[in-house]
Amino acid sequence: MIRIFRWLFRILTGLVLLGLIGLGIGYWFLSRSLPNYSEDFALVGLGGPVEIVRNSNDVPHIFGQTDADVFRALGFVHAQDRLWQMTLLRRTAQGRLSEIFGDRTLRTDAMMRRLDLYGLAQSSVAAQDERTRVALEAYAAGVNDWIDQINVGARGRGAPQFFLFSNAISPWQPADSLAILKLLALQMSSKTGDEVLRARMSLILPPERLRDILPDDPGAAVMALPRYSEIVPDVSPDYTPIKMADALSPFAMAPFGGASNAWAAAPTRSTADGSLLANDPHLPFSAPTIWYLARMELSTGGVIGGTIPGMPLILSGRSDSFGWGLTTAYVDDQDLFVEEVNPDRPDQYRTPEGWEPFRTERSIIRIKDAAPATVTLRWTENGPVLPASHYDVGSITPAGHVMSLRWTGLDPQDTSMTAAMGLMYAEGIDAAMAAGRDFVAPAQNLMLADADGIALQTVGAIPARNPAMQGQGRIPSPGWIAQNRWLGIAPYDTNPRERDPASGILGNTNNKTVDRPFPDHVSFDWGDTQRIQRWLTLMRARNVHTRDSFIEAQLDTVSTTMREVLPLVGADLWYVGADAPDGTPERLRQRALAMLAQWNGEMNEHMPEPLIAQAWLSALQDRLIRDDIGPMADQFSHVDATFLGRVYRNEGGAGVWCDLKQTSVEETCADAARIALDDALLWLSERYGANLESWRWGDAHQATHDDPVLGNLPGLRYLVNIRQSTSGGDDTLNRGVTKGFGRDPFQNVHGAGYRGVYDFADPDSSVFITSTGQSGHPLSQFYDDLGGLWRRGEYVPMSLDPDLARAAAVGITHLTPAP
Repeated sequence: MIRIFRWLFRILTGLVLLGLIGLGIGYWFLSRSLPNYSEDFALVGLGGPVEIVRNSNDVPHIFGQTDADVFRALGFVHAQDRLWQMTLLRRTAQGRLSEIFGDRTLRTDAMMRRLDLYGLAQSSVAAQDERTRVALEAYAAGVNDWIDQINVGARGRGAPQFFLFSNAISPWQPADSLAILKLLALQMSSKTGDEVLRARMSLILPPERLRDILPDDPGAAVMALPRYSEIVPDVSPDYTPIKMADALSPFAMAPFGGASNAWAAAPTRSTADGSLLANDPHLPFSAPTIWYLARMELSTGGVIGGTIPGMPLILSGRSDSFGWGLTTAYVDDQDLFVEEVNPDRPDQYRTPEGWEPFRTERSIIRIKDAAPATVTLRWTENGPVLPASHYDVGSITPAGHVMSLRWTGLDPQDTSMTAAMGLMYAEGIDAAMAAGRDFVAPAQNLMLADADGIALQTVGAIPARNPAMQGQGRIPSPGWIAQNRWLGIAPYDTNPRERDPASGILGNTNNKTVDRPFPDHVSFDWGDTQRIQRWLTLMRARNVHTRDSFIEAQLDTVSTTMREVLPLVGADLWYVGADAPDGTPERLRQRALAMLAQWNGEMNEHMPEPLIAQAWLSALQDRLIRDDIGPMADQFSHVDATFLGRVYRNEGGAGVWCDLKQTSVEETCADAARIALDDALLWLSERYGANLESWRWGDAHQATHDDPVLGNLPGLRYLVNIRQSTSGGDDTLNRGVTKGFGRDPFQNVHGAGYRGVYDFADPDSSVFITSTGQSGHPLSQFYDDLGGLWRRGEYVPMSLDPDLARAAAVGITHLTPAP
């Protein structure tokens, strides 16, 4: 027996040693791709010496003798830290994800091939001005310099993720950067999904109920819109929910499209007599974040701020005297068109002039571990033909027809990169507004501030539509009717703008910027009706502002939705009846109501009230709509304050939603609120225990910065995924959009991956932060080091002082011309 135990001990010890050796070997291989920030490199074709100083937060400060060398160095550092992320973005734009992920991504690849984003990017290279082309070529050379170092120097394939795939890393091209910008434009626009959803709902609901569940921005004057069946007959109602996109898909539906906050104060509204500007763009969370901090010393001076790996741009940032920020403008820049196919010639479609042939092309998609797939691509005069599965457009496409997409982002002469480059070189508001003329997509609101003033300018192409267009861009229209087709692009001078307002304050939270009638309306559907109310309150609370008051506004977590809707919903429930016995649902409800009655609407991660309120309103909205629209209720997974307000004020008879059609008893809105609260509390009790006081919003509202590849692998997910308890919610200024479905519906999946506050009274006191870290390597100390600061609402300095960067540098890299 002792001998058996000895052998078992020896075997166990040997297995442990083998495991440790295996882990050591694995760590050695994976760590080979960690860059040494103090290593020097000699590069062929470099114009002169370049110094890259990595400050204590791993933010590269790049100094070179020419702008081309500086952009080349930016490509080099982007590739050092984020090569896998850049490769994934490029493959997505090219429609080549299936080469490494198999048939999981075939649907996404096929759609990207149909849009031909990469082909359009290649065509657009020649449309850029000379300065931008030089920057693109230099940047691509820098990326390729690091790829060459990987290939020659056995640097662990560049990132741990590359060990999972045998595919070679293709050289970077200028078109790759343009394709990534187009990819971001696609990700930021959700108008295609909006049109499909509105068309489907118009087939299910009468017009007055459609106005409830898909409300217009309050106060907007909207002309009567026909039902979809009136302009496109022979389409039956379909209650099947729209398919959810794969995690690797760039196609977004509201509220997961682009969003953001930006505001500015003129010197007259600043305590230090200098302009202030704050910006926090909102995009889906990932590990690492899409944002990367960098400083470049250009011929016009230093610029610093947020870049996106793959592009030679600072998209939000500042110089010594000028700053700029971005918010998604929610321009209606996409339209769906129903195209009639010739029943006698399937290769033709109807136009206002008669039958015309589709422009057709075949594309081969290579698929890992499977035979290649051939996709037939078709285009009409309006744009590419979409597959029936994309946003389920097949559910609203009559037999014998197809659906095409018109989108400003499909311009083969897209000069948005030139515009963004001009913005980075601008030395003041006038130059920045002039540069915006070349923007095409994505449409953005530029928030601008310089030493003397502030401005807001909407940039990006806005379609010019016929006033008689049948669907007004809100639902698909027949493409063969001339009045439905675009008339071109509206003049840039008609884009919304505001310069140096008398109030001295400008802001945008994706709210409505103009109230103009169709077709000069810019958009019917905006990204916010709630955050703007809280922002106005905070701005009006002070006569003058400081950097800290702007930070306070960025981090504000008070929900106007909760403050306005809860009193309406619970009007007949507060303090009703005697105390119920402990342990009963009635007593649980009374305790919850008593807590909510004392709550100020702050979505604080440490409090139970936000969790109770969010679960209650979510359950209530689902209860109100599910018996009317069935499974389509899954598309309305986020609380809509305007909808609930209409119902509980009975605006336009909207109180009818409270009565369940399937029951013989007529339910009141108070009944619906009480039952929904009981259902929510039961679900929460099963999930978090019976003690209400111990519940925490942050336990449910965790920010999900997940690696899209390694994050799905058992064991590795705990190493690469970054989860953080967070405050805020769907409608707070510190925005954290909830997932809305699944086992964890309140996970925080979309928000401010970058925050910057720029103070031009003391520019080097400006601050910024990102939500993870600079490195995309899970073994790097800079993989998640900024995440803790971001979660706590802290920032790091945004200094252009080279001495400060060198004082605590974690490494200095020198690039020199090779002999």
